[in-house]
Amino acid sequence: MVARPWQGLDLRRRNPGDTAMIGPRLFRIGGRRRGRSRPQRILALALAGLVYLGLAELGRAAPGLVWNNTASAPIGLYRLMPSAPIHRGDRVLARLPDPMRRLAAERGYLPETVPLVKTVGGVSGDLICAEGDTILINGQPVVLRLRQDRWDRPMPTWTGCRRLDADKVFLLTGDVATSFDGRYFGPIPRSNVLGLLVPLWTE
Repeated sequence: MVARPWQGLDLRRRNPGDTAMIGPRLFRIGGRRRGRSRPQRILALALAGLVYLGLAELGRAAPGLVWNNTASAPIGLYRLMPSAPIHRGDRVLARLPDPMRRLAAERGYLPETVPLVKTVGGVSGDLICAEGDTILINGQPVVLRLRQDRWDRPMPTWTGCRRLDADKVFLLTGDVATSFDGRYFGPIPRSNVLGLLVPLWTE
């Protein structure tokens, strides 16, 4: 079933200060969302600290902790597993390809140094096709892409079909119609994936 896109891409300008490294291996992805009460924020930060300290108490080096506050995944704390295998449907932390990274920064979608939290839509062996506004995976239409963002700027596009090998992955957060993902930039190198995200606590 094809997801119906919104009228425009609702990507707000973000200040690079919205994303920070908190401690040696704890990342916060996304700015603060409105509507969260002060007690909730305190509880979330306290929980993050307890989890981080708990891992240290066990004598294990934390692979990395990510606090997600974007629409691409449930708000919460995730463990980053750099060496874990990646499967279709997994959530990962990844970097955009260089041209798209610059475009996203220039348009205010995402600071250039900030990675993405996305869902894996295609892995080795999958056939990914872009036909007009439709993205197909293994012959099945899965999502539509927008032609313009909310400021009427043309969105990047690609066409044709690509069979993924072991060195490629396709990122697609299909349940978010405005997601800036593989529907606009196609498959990316597997090396751009920083790791699997495993939820520790989510809202």
